[in-house]
Amino acid sequence: MELQGKTILITGIGGFIGLRAAELALQRGMTVRGLQRTAAKAEAAKTLGAEVIVGSITDAGVAEQACQGVDVVLHLAGLVRESGDMDEFTHHNVTGALNIAKTAKKCGVQCFVNMSSAMVYGFSYPNHVTETGPLYQGNNPFCQTKIAAEQQVMQLNDPSFGVINLRPGDVYGPRSLIWVVRPLQFMKKGLFVLINDGRGVMNHLYIDNLIDAIFLAIQQEAYGETFNLTDGCETSWKEYFTRLAQIGGMPKPNSVPEFAVRALAKLHVADGSVSTASIDSVTRPYAYSIEKACNQLGYRPKIDLDEGMRCTAEWLQQENVLSSEWLARAKAS
Repeated sequence: MELQGKTILITGIGGFIGLRAAELALQRGMTVRGLQRTAAKAEAAKTLGAEVIVGSITDAGVAEQACQGVDVVLHLAGLVRESGDMDEFTHHNVTGALNIAKTAKKCGVQCFVNMSSAMVYGFSYPNHVTETGPLYQGNNPFCQTKIAAEQQVMQLNDPSFGVINLRPGDVYGPRSLIWVVRPLQFMKKGLFVLINDGRGVMNHLYIDNLIDAIFLAIQQEAYGETFNLTDGCETSWKEYFTRLAQIGGMPKPNSVPEFAVRALAKLHVADGSVSTASIDSVTRPYAYSIEKACNQLGYRPKIDLDEGMRCTAEWLQQENVLSSEWLARAKAS
């Protein structure tokens, strides 16, 4: 599918991935419409030049309004947390995804890109796990609902409605809260530590590399397919967070044994300030294979960790990201 001149609906357009996807889609000559749950988070996308509908992905009327006259849906909206109530996760990540997908199909949308997550493999998986590898069998609600959404949305795939599932790794870059802002906040407070000297693999994925892969999948009409996406590097947790500390002007993080952090998590079960899921996340030992995306889509990550960190450092400085004023604005939106 040729992108120029097409209309794309981006759910969750006000988020980290959504805003950058909107910006780059507009640069490629696409018309961009967004769906965002709150008006406050819609403003940045409107400033870029996108039309934004405010409402929930679970609302049938809102979904129908959003999908009218659209060629492609990029579904990003959902609940992203380390833990929580299973019913709430299901409502947002499964019911919401299915509502948007079914409505898109009814409205004649040609392509539906479902943004899943490499967390469908859980926290312990074979090294260089492929798209046919074993899926998570535990009770983490984020992992479980991402698997369910993939499976149920893919059932809608047919010759008139192409579905693509994407499984990105750890997406970082300007505006990333999870892998940039929050770690730096903890570092600033002296609360950030590496676990087991930061051994294991962070499957980082620079935001623009992800958007490139999204566009490639749409252009190649890779319908009925699922793809892992990372930068294709086996970077240790220590290297990533040491580099992040450097660009944030923070000292190199110290390390503590995993057993000590897990003992602390047990003491903080009630307040959730240290969760076992967060520990599991930053001790993942292995890489995800991106061979399928490289072979079938021609995906080649263009921005390496050096350049990604340089761009992120520029953003941190320009926006004065760790200031109390910036953090207050981010919290309000």
